[in-house]
Amino acid sequence: MSPPLNAFWLSAVMLCALLLCALGAPVEDAPTDSPAAGDPSGEEEEGPSDLLSTSRVWDLILGATRRHQKEFEDEFHNQVKYEFLEDYKVSSLPARCLYSNFTKEACLQRMVQGLQIYTVLLRQVEKEYPNSLICAEVRTYSGQLIDLIQRKMRNPGQVTALTSSQEVQLLNDLDNPNTFQRKMTAHNILRQLHYFLLKGKRAITKREKIRGTMANDSLGIFQIL
Repeated sequence: MSPPLNAFWLSAVMLCALLLCALGAPVEDAPTDSPAAGDPSGEEEEGPSDLLSTSRVWDLILGATRRHQKEFEDEFHNQVKYEFLEDYKVSSLPARCLYSNFTKEACLQRMVQGLQIYTVLLRQVEKEYPNSLICAEVRTYSGQLIDLIQRKMRNPGQVTALTSSQEVQLLNDLDNPNTFQRKMTAHNILRQLHYFLLKGKRAITKREKIRGTMANDSLGIFQIL
């Protein structure tokens, strides 16, 4: 075998080894300032049926939150624009999953933490709208989604439940004597929850696709060899 051909096969073997190392490398548990975007390293291989992003729970909970805009417009007869809710800030809203520069494990942790906070904030919504079907559905499906996400996490114990004092503080921060402002705050919680879920699903889908692409590339190199 000629030297150039030897060099080709050696390069192919080294590339394959690097891909396999990347697939098995440990993943960080927190967001970093300068990792490669969407780095999925350290996560177990999953088949299409095992993907978190394809779970039916997403469709159920997003289907519920998606109805909120119409309910809002029906309540106020289009006299208050839906986008107007942006003016009613809720300081305790959790951060969303970043689409890049974030590991999958860190994104899953942020989703669980965020859903725990929204579960508490829903009490404020239920206080203003005690017969809300959206709240009832979201409460049910968010619990299922939390369980599903935790089963996909490598270190679920790193996300701890909120203490009772933390829950009380979250609700106290929303207290307002003005009825209209309380209603706007309740609506904004549901609006922000919808985008939290939507962005989270997109971020998780991206990371699972990258993971699948890397696995397929490494198998393809083995087949060539």
